[in-house]
Amino acid sequence: MKRLNELTATETVATIVAGKTTCEAVARACLDHIAGREPQVQAWQYLNSEQVIAQARALDKSGRRGPLIGVPFGVKDIIDTCDMPTEYGTVIHKGHQPKRDAACVALSRKAGGVLMGKTVTTEFANVTPGKTRNPLDPDRTPGGSSSGSGAAVGDFMVPLAIGTQTTGSTTRPASFCGVFGYRPTWGDLRTTGVMEASGSLDTLGILARSVEDVALYRDVLLGVAPEPVASDIPAPRIGFCRPYFWPRIEPATQNLLEGAAQRLAHAGARVEEVKLPADYEQLETAHRLISGFEMARNLTWELENHRASISEKFREGRLKDGLACTYETYCEMRDLVARCRRMLEPVIAKYDVLLAPSAPGVAPVGPDPVPHPWVYMMWTTMHVPSLTLPVFKGQNGMPIGAQLIAKWNDDRRLFAVSRWVYQQLII
Repeated sequence: MKRLNELTATETVATIVAGKTTCEAVARACLDHIAGREPQVQAWQYLNSEQVIAQARALDKSGRRGPLIGVPFGVKDIIDTCDMPTEYGTVIHKGHQPKRDAACVALSRKAGGVLMGKTVTTEFANVTPGKTRNPLDPDRTPGGSSSGSGAAVGDFMVPLAIGTQTTGSTTRPASFCGVFGYRPTWGDLRTTGVMEASGSLDTLGILARSVEDVALYRDVLLGVAPEPVASDIPAPRIGFCRPYFWPRIEPATQNLLEGAAQRLAHAGARVEEVKLPADYEQLETAHRLISGFEMARNLTWELENHRASISEKFREGRLKDGLACTYETYCEMRDLVARCRRMLEPVIAKYDVLLAPSAPGVAPVGPDPVPHPWVYMMWTTMHVPSLTLPVFKGQNGMPIGAQLIAKWNDDRRLFAVSRWVYQQLII
């Protein structure tokens, strides 16, 4: 029997609504687990137990019901909260206290969720690591930049957490920490009150322990009535994608993905090889220049007033590249990306989803939060929805995800097919 902190969000809501437990009991179970594990995992930038219990008790006393009633959730510390500091992973903004909740936080609370606290982010959601460790092996990275969100869900501290993604900041920690990681169709989920890194690319991200939880939380963040994940679907059409960087994927991961494609075909799916246009090989450069150009402008105040407090790795890397990028080059890269998006439409139109790598291999040893950005950036740049499924085990039993990608605005189909694929691969 699962402990309360081990319930998924969907199970938590059902248990509370059935009168089998309370919001306070669930919150206490999560806090007790965090107390025992946080010294090793270090997923939280801000956590106040009294504040958490007060929220849960208020929900119990009110008798409220909602799609997230009593569900504990964590929020990446680049997302504003009216009653908790938001420090963006930097000493420059230490103690910063917003006066309002970000839209995603307000929607979560409106639905009955219990905000547990702020999860660790890398500095400005970029390349310099925070304190978080991989919950399955503290010597390995949890992945970034949504490090704390991935680790908190992976360690059963909370069933849901909000991250963000500009390159691979949700996909990567999902794969490394063994959880589901969802990047929505670009523009669907409101980012009001979320620190902008690169507005052309940024989205919220959802980290969870089931497809159903991802779908539920997406509907909450859209502000719409939740719809169940379609269950009675025909065997899907799957395009197996070996991107241009396939030779850089570890052989063991290649074998896992190829084996998954064969198993899905044996289960009835129509699986075909997909070849992407040659122009996609230029997307690494395009993503780097577009994101760097926008980040450098967004952080003008910090560069002008607190340059020495920005890590050298970030300052002399992405920010320097962004400042050196001309507006003309930026426009050229945007044109290239727009062309690649148009090229994707006829390729993906034949399929329900594409199957592709979510990481080259297991989480590497060491603190680097953003290894191998070339794996993650392509689908983010294409603005299409993707979901990482925790279906593989690699070296030392560490998790590796498989990534499914759907058409623009086809997120609900992505969820239904993802559940079908997950059920075939975890048997």
